[in-house]
Amino acid sequence: MKIFTSAQIHELDKYTIEHEPIKSIDLMERAATALTQAICERWNNTVPVVVFAGPGNNGGDALAVARMLIDKSYKVKAYLFNIGGKLSADCGENKQRLMDKYANNLVEVIQEFDPPRLTEETVVVDGLFGSGLNKPLAGGFAALVKYINASPAKVVSIDVPSGLMTEDNTYNVSANIINATLTLTLQQLKLAFLFAENQPFIGELKILDIGLSRQGMEETDAQFTLLEGSEIAKMLKTRPPFAHKGMMGHALLVAGSFGMAGAAVLAARACLRSGVGKLTIHTPKRNVAVLQVAVPEAVLDLDKEETTFTEPIPVEGFQALGIGPGIGQADQTGIALIAQLRRAQCPIVADADALNIFGSRQAWMQQLPKGIILTPHPKELERMEGECNDSYERLTKACELAQRLQGYVVLKGHYTAICMPDGHVVFNTTGNPGMATAGSGDVLTGIITGLLARGYSRQEATLMGVYLHGLAGDLAAEEMGQECMVASDIIACLPKAFRKLTIDN
Repeated sequence: MKIFTSAQIHELDKYTIEHEPIKSIDLMERAATALTQAICERWNNTVPVVVFAGPGNNGGDALAVARMLIDKSYKVKAYLFNIGGKLSADCGENKQRLMDKYANNLVEVIQEFDPPRLTEETVVVDGLFGSGLNKPLAGGFAALVKYINASPAKVVSIDVPSGLMTEDNTYNVSANIINATLTLTLQQLKLAFLFAENQPFIGELKILDIGLSRQGMEETDAQFTLLEGSEIAKMLKTRPPFAHKGMMGHALLVAGSFGMAGAAVLAARACLRSGVGKLTIHTPKRNVAVLQVAVPEAVLDLDKEETTFTEPIPVEGFQALGIGPGIGQADQTGIALIAQLRRAQCPIVADADALNIFGSRQAWMQQLPKGIILTPHPKELERMEGECNDSYERLTKACELAQRLQGYVVLKGHYTAICMPDGHVVFNTTGNPGMATAGSGDVLTGIITGLLARGYSRQEATLMGVYLHGLAGDLAAEEMGQECMVASDIIACLPKAFRKLTIDN
């Protein structure tokens, strides 16, 4: 599913109007009908409704919703803010339609505004500004937003909470953004909705299909897309009847230090559950007993040192290398890390301490091999690329890093972003807050490494790994709830995730 920018949404509106064909006012009526239905499903006509409409098309939507709610016997008072004396054509038309039927229900604010009392029973319909906003709210509109936010009323925002921009809010003023109870967004998710710091403004989110042109959406390129299970299912390989372990790939995992053998265990078990034929783990000598018991299916290659990773090993014969979980950040480890990467001719997944080493030795970033897959959480990315003010800036830096390295950057989070070498970004749709637990990232490293060794391309392994990781987490949450999940529960549910992907798609 594509995620369009505000400019592209505007063009899709125009495309729909020209090619359906349909008048713009009728397209607005279609949107208002969907909005009204969603409001009526949530609240009955005993609740008082206050509609705040701005001078643009978002305000036109709000005025049409006000008229339709009154038609359904809701008690509605609508306030149209026409401070500049200039309404969009469709907003002006909906103002007239409301006045023709229910003039007493409309107050047009031109200069003075006497705000209505908003109680905890009140439902506010926020139609001040929509997806076209390109600067922070100020003056009277900012004051109105603060007044609404300070009230106990429930707030329904049309398309976008007023004051929130659809993409970049790096320099926005959070106090001047509506805190919606429910956001009824039109046609598709907005990019800003995928960022954690914007969640308090959005509240509950519902997407309403208003019938924008399917052809127009198919023909419009999008930098951002959402990952769907049907795409992943098409990538799944089948095993030949005469398959043997040598055909299923051999993975190398460099992981663990003394006291961090668990990271190696989790990554190794996840790797093996991802279909790889053989796995070798390079780890310090002190970890041998733990790993032999916890992962008996793996072959151990022991470092000469007792407690840390200090020497690269030959990589001939391996189809993938996963490196970083639990290796620590000792100087000797850093030197061994960069030497190991230089030796590797196979696809590489670098995570955890490998990323922290890059962050403390940023000149080494120039030596990373083309096609490398990095899997940072936000702080690890910032150690490598510098501090960020918000998620949009962080995503921008992750995209730039992927393009600079001609590799893949998996920026982990609620909507994990897979940044491609060509600038395209895919957001994952699986996963849940129960996965916010130690070792979850090690599991992801193991899954992607296993898929690479199994024969998937870098892009396929990255997309599949992230999706399956989240899906296994969702299945684990169904079994035991989010609060009690640990990383090994995700591994335990990987077989079910593979099976579900096949059955459901």
